[in-house]
Amino acid sequence: MIHQTAIVHPKAKLGTNVSVGAYSIIGEHVEIGDNTRIGPHAVVEGHTRIGRDNDIFQFCSIGASPQDKKYDDEPTRLEIGDRNTIREFCSFNVGTSQDAHVTRIGSDNWIMAYVHVAHDCQVGDHTIFANNATLAGHVHVGDWAILGGFTGVHQFCRVGAHSFCGVGTVLLQDLPPFVTVAGNPAAPHGINSEGLKRRGYSSEAIAAIKRAYRALYRSGLKLDEAREKIAEIVAEHAEVAPLAEFIAQSSRGIVR
Repeated sequence: MIHQTAIVHPKAKLGTNVSVGAYSIIGEHVEIGDNTRIGPHAVVEGHTRIGRDNDIFQFCSIGASPQDKKYDDEPTRLEIGDRNTIREFCSFNVGTSQDAHVTRIGSDNWIMAYVHVAHDCQVGDHTIFANNATLAGHVHVGDWAILGGFTGVHQFCRVGAHSFCGVGTVLLQDLPPFVTVAGNPAAPHGINSEGLKRRGYSSEAIAAIKRAYRALYRSGLKLDEAREKIAEIVAEHAEVAPLAEFIAQSSRGIVR
């Protein structure tokens, strides 16, 4: 259903059973999948592709040009997957030519009000962004990560899978998988054990992840020494491998 006051460009591609609310605007280069709902007073513009079964609430700004002075109106993109809930006043920008040319948000994410996802961010699946969580440009967020309300993530940071940021966290370095942080700047406070239990991790796997956490944060070991200790744990418990791989690939340094 397209409300009579909505403006939908004739070249926009809308799937079946797409709903567009009152006074919303859908731009020329927009694609929207089946059964997606766009609430009233929303703007979807730019080269934006939205999957199916998404619920995008009122007053959202989707696909606007990035807040980057280097951007020169190049045809970069925004891609959003399936079954996402995107609440009021969220703003997601297209990418830039300085990165992958695309901002991506995966599927099955729960994104609360006033969340901002800046240019070139790559967000996985099953994440939760609480109210006012904000990603600067080029941030990567892994699957099942949770960002508490008013979390701010510095540009180019990586947020590992299954990690948890407490309310008001300011993240200036990479956050490894499984780790819980809080504060300004962020400091580690254990692992996201409750989340891991809900996702089917065994008690043995969680215990191994806790051992790896202690090696990294509580043993007094230098980072290279902690990496060697974690590698020993990985040899017995493959579930810890994402943590070891993340540390090895970190370019900004990890939260310590």
